Amino acid sequence: MAELPDPLILDHCYQGDCRAVMRELIAAGVRVQCIVTSPPYWGLRDYGHPGQLGQEPTLREFLANMVEVFDLCRELLADDGTLWLNMGDSYAGSRGGGAPSESSTLLGNGHRGGGPKIKSMTASRRRDNTPIPRSDVRIEGLKPKDLVGQPWRLAFALQDAGWWLRQDIIWHKPNPMPESVRDRCTKAHEYLFLLTKNEKYFYDFAAMQEPVSGGAHARGSGVNPKAVVPAGWDTSAGGHRALTGRYAGTGVGFGRGYDKVAKPRAKQNASFSAAVKDLVDTRNRRSVWSIPTQSFDGAHFATFPEALVEPCVLAGSRPSDIVFDPFMGSGTVASVAQRLGRRWLGAELNPEYIALQAERTRQPGLPLEVAA
Repeated sequence: MAELPDPLILDHCYQGDCRAVMRELIAAGVRVQCIVTSPPYWGLRDYGHPGQLGQEPTLREFLANMVEVFDLCRELLADDGTLWLNMGDSYAGSRGGGAPSESSTLLGNGHRGGGPKIKSMTASRRRDNTPIPRSDVRIEGLKPKDLVGQPWRLAFALQDAGWWLRQDIIWHKPNPMPESVRDRCTKAHEYLFLLTKNEKYFYDFAAMQEPVSGGAHARGSGVNPKAVVPAGWDTSAGGHRALTGRYAGTGVGFGRGYDKVAKPRAKQNASFSAAVKDLVDTRNRRSVWSIPTQSFDGAHFATFPEALVEPCVLAGSRPSDIVFDPFMGSGTVASVAQRLGRRWLGAELNPEYIALQAERTRQPGLPLEVAA
């Protein structure tokens, strides 16, 4: 059982199994507004700690442990909180049991120890520049070379456990590692799931909007050179004249014979112009996020890109809210939360990563407060 100090320290990562840490936080009455995390992927990397998650003998046991972890996350989360969960995938292998070997750390395939096979088979737990790996483990119910489907299996298990599965977001990697496969495409995406504790929840729509692209469906002209003028609107100086009668909303432009117009009041014109400008400049963020992988000069090579974490923190929390990561790793979530004026908490089993987190969060964030 993890032992937390009294009083509780914020902006701190507690070392230990995340389940033990969360039980202590829950008992202390702590509630967090937003959770952003990426659990260990099953069967792909050995972190050298007994009882570590991700090294279960079977996929079924791994999913059961993940459901337990996120049940605790749900208890820790505020009623209107959100969980942003990144999960990658792997392919089923063909190896069964056998005599122990020094060529791999994988459980379930008879190899234990830590030889050269670790790199080729287990180097991509998450977000590093390596091809999507084969787990090299024979998985019950799957054929060799089958895609395991870890992300969706976990998402559906959490949905069955009571979470609201609100969205699947595609993390598109513009710089994926090339793969030598000749019978499928190179993998260039992972999933990020938005899950919530309740039907209604805090979500800052405006904070995570994105710029309108040149080919987007704009609602006005003058800002975007490729914008389309709304049907029936005259954008000349003093204009914004709307077609009325049977031509209203038809997309028919002004021309001879179409002289039935109404000029809205100046106040309405100003309001419409402001709305048009906003819609042209920004839009609701789409569900495909193109974000390059990001390296980190430290021992933990499977790091979140900060650009992937930032929209989650902006949409899921307010300044001074607490953001939590139960698998803190090198501390990307903490670093982003701190930079955006949030408080943060984390859990991490490996003590070596605690030092990396301390280095990344050494510069305090701005003490932002929500306006009254």
